[in-house]
Amino acid sequence: QVQMVESGGGLAQAGGSLRLSCVASGRTFSDHIMAWFRQAPGKEREFVAAVSWSSTDTYYADSVKGRFTISRDNVKNTVYLQMNNLRPEDTAVYYCAARWGIVSMERKAYTYWGQGTQVTVSS
Repeated sequence: QVQMVESGGGLAQAGGSLRLSCVASGRTFSDHIMAWFRQAPGKEREFVAAVSWSSTDTYYADSVKGRFTISRDNVKNTVYLQMNNLRPEDTAVYYCAARWGIVSMERKAYTYWGQGTQVTVSS
């Protein structure tokens, strides 16, 4: 069965950094769009970043642009999210996702999801 497993979450101080990883299994995702979403308590799950299969094109929410970097390794079937200059408002559960086709910022467009990893940023 298809599985996507996130790791790397934890506690960071404001201004600090974390690197999230998501390893996919059960099939290759090298031909899929890979993305990260996040959901804070009482909030809707929101788009964070996405990367094309070739890593040529990347997309970011305005709230993280310039601070977060998405990348992927198709050989390892893994997508990463490097988070720098973290802010308390970045606190959320972070989910990786994948879809066949074009980049989308809407959660309903994505077919496969990980279980999420908690990121907490203290002030």
